Amino acid sequence: MQLNTSYRQILSISMPIMLGSAVQNIIALSDSVFLYHLSEIDFAAIGFVGVFYLVIAAIGFGFSRGGQIMIARRMGEEAPEEVGRTFYAMVYFEFALACAMFVFMQYGCYYFFSLFVNSDIIFYKSLEYLEYRSYGVFFSYVGVAMVALYTGVARTRFIIYNTLLLALVNILLNYGLIFGRWGLPEMGIAGAGLASTIAEIVAFVMFVIYIAFDNKAVPYQLFRLPKIDFELIKAQLKIGAPIVAQAVVGLGSWFVFFGIVENLGERQLAITNLVRMVYLALSIPTWGFSSGINTIVSNFIGQEKRQAVLPITIKTAKLCFLITMVLTLPVALFPEHILYPLLGSEDMSLITDSQSIFYVLIGILALFSIGGVFFNGLAGTGATYYGLKIQTLCAVLYLVYIYIIVEYTSGGLEWAWASEIFYWIIMLVLTYIYLDSKKWYGLKV
Repeated sequence: MQLNTSYRQILSISMPIMLGSAVQNIIALSDSVFLYHLSEIDFAAIGFVGVFYLVIAAIGFGFSRGGQIMIARRMGEEAPEEVGRTFYAMVYFEFALACAMFVFMQYGCYYFFSLFVNSDIIFYKSLEYLEYRSYGVFFSYVGVAMVALYTGVARTRFIIYNTLLLALVNILLNYGLIFGRWGLPEMGIAGAGLASTIAEIVAFVMFVIYIAFDNKAVPYQLFRLPKIDFELIKAQLKIGAPIVAQAVVGLGSWFVFFGIVENLGERQLAITNLVRMVYLALSIPTWGFSSGINTIVSNFIGQEKRQAVLPITIKTAKLCFLITMVLTLPVALFPEHILYPLLGSEDMSLITDSQSIFYVLIGILALFSIGGVFFNGLAGTGATYYGLKIQTLCAVLYLVYIYIIVEYTSGGLEWAWASEIFYWIIMLVLTYIYLDSKKWYGLKV
């Protein structure tokens, strides 16, 4: 399947991925909303441990992007018979990686969290959540491989339905297991972890059923289980490993940010989690367009149309910016009206105290919507090691900035959050310069 440069093509690929690539965002949002109504302590705890699990999920998602880019390249070269081999190489590796992550979450997080958390109650509630949430990593990692398959071949419609199913199951079970409704046990933050894991299992099973009955998938040769192809896995790792490192550096620095903020007190952590929750919701369009540009760029290169890469990236960034701002401005300017139906309670002080940070969020999301698309366009060319260098530099500067603001100034949370603006300006400039230089023309995937 060969793609074109129209806005309609960009939207047809990216819109479904906005949901599919934001599965963990949706789960994190659902967990946070229900725990907001349980207690401020639980809400603060899910802010910390939720970011940690996003890092875990991003590792699996990052490796799947290597497979997605290769699948899109094969489709651009009109070699669909290679898709199945690439997909199963991805599945084998993702499952092995899930086993390693599960062991770490079960036995290593006690010692890992102790390096960052001062509050005993935040520490133990975080572990309580992971006790159940860790089992979902198997279904999450193999699930993102299936999402990468259908994103790579630009057949993304089912991703919408599957993600909506996951969100519905997660919401219903969160209500039942957190508060003890419908005869279910009242489990608090542990119930949020269990609900999210069960939702991922249901979504995974439905995706497997869909693939089994998908006649259009026959040319991809998905119905033959190949032997483990270590060379193909190695090729995917060559592309995917830098993307994973980028995710770990990017989200990992966010995790450290939450650890630094936790030192300011549980109230400041709760405010930061509220802003993070809104940030996650409003960044969903960027995640969708970013994943879509991976497929589009790689497909064009497979068609030997490298000259179209920068123009299509700019087009995608324009669409992403427009949609993001349409969603962001009402929420950021009038949070007390937009968020109250979702978070409404007698005590509105948490939303009121966050108002100044929401103004900063407008600038962050404006830059992220453009920078995220350009950065993932770069990944679609195969220049993932250069992307890692850029992200590492940005993350180091970002963390130094936050540490100085929190530990040595009285700038407060507003100036700490402003570090995201600083981060994305540098990221966007360096990425654009590289794409415009055409140094990536000779890269092989």
